Amino acid sequence: MKHAIVYAQPGTFAGWPANNGLWSWDDSELLVGFVAGPYVEQPGHNLAEPYRLLTARSADQGETWATGEPAINAAYPSSQAIDFTHHGFAMRVAGTGYHGSDVAAGAFYVTLDHGQTWRGPQLFHRLQHHPELQGMTITARTDYVVEGPRACLVMLSARKSGEWGADRVFCARTTDAGKSFEFVSWVVPPSDPHRAVMPATVRCDSGRLVTAIRRRQAGGERCWIAAYASAGDGQSWQFISEVAETGGWNGNPPALARLDDGQLCCVFGERNACHMVAMFSPDEGQTWREPVILRDDFHRDAFGDPDLGYARVTQRADGQVIAIYYWATAALPHQHIAATIWQP
Repeated sequence: MKHAIVYAQPGTFAGWPANNGLWSWDDSELLVGFVAGPYVEQPGHNLAEPYRLLTARSADQGETWATGEPAINAAYPSSQAIDFTHHGFAMRVAGTGYHGSDVAAGAFYVTLDHGQTWRGPQLFHRLQHHPELQGMTITARTDYVVEGPRACLVMLSARKSGEWGADRVFCARTTDAGKSFEFVSWVVPPSDPHRAVMPATVRCDSGRLVTAIRRRQAGGERCWIAAYASAGDGQSWQFISEVAETGGWNGNPPALARLDDGQLCCVFGERNACHMVAMFSPDEGQTWREPVILRDDFHRDAFGDPDLGYARVTQRADGQVIAIYYWATAALPHQHIAATIWQP
């Protein structure tokens, strides 16, 4: 395994690639989003304001990186059609409940030039008026599946306003090039007692959708990742497996990728052991092989918080897999963005 530094600055805390996104173009170009701000050692996150959204770009499949601040055009007209299959397309979804985003109604940003410029924020028009979402706050991060030039399935989460930890996952779809979105179904319904947030979704070779979801026990400390599947384009979902435990401290979200050989690869941080872990499924998420430890050199701060993970993962053109996450080591004790590249 090979480890690379995506972004690291002394006196700066950088974290949470999972909240923003990882995108790839032309077999070699990668772009990842994250949040950075002043480093202040304290209980919890060692992050102080002001913090800002940054992106890091690689032109060599993740071997080297350059950092920039995305240019955002706030005058983007919501009536403008989006071609989801455009060569330079990517989408970043915003909600509330995490650093760097506070849009209670939910919104998204679009780029058609490989992330050089972004247009938004644009609301998920019509979605907020659906009866299932009345009185709810959108807590979504970036997770979507392109289905055609005018169609895209977006995986979101919502909770009752003011109720932290009450998130549940649902999916919505646009078929009119992003001008409006329709509620499709709950993946984890409000009747489920446990927190469900931060899905990571792929379409498998069979055509069915599989999503891995961050879970936390209601009123307890147990945290895990659960997998759900839909054979009907998201109209209904079934629980299919428990992927792994993710430790205490509110656990960790999954990153999910479908590999060229059809396997699924799930990457996450395990906070009890302070490991970055990869797991593989040969049967579209029904079962999972033994975990592979990607990283075990995490350095805790004076307060002992295992503030790590929040990965994104993709397969490179050469068949190797790259996972991007935030981390700290004895040599680089301030949280930074790191990558692990390996041949599965």
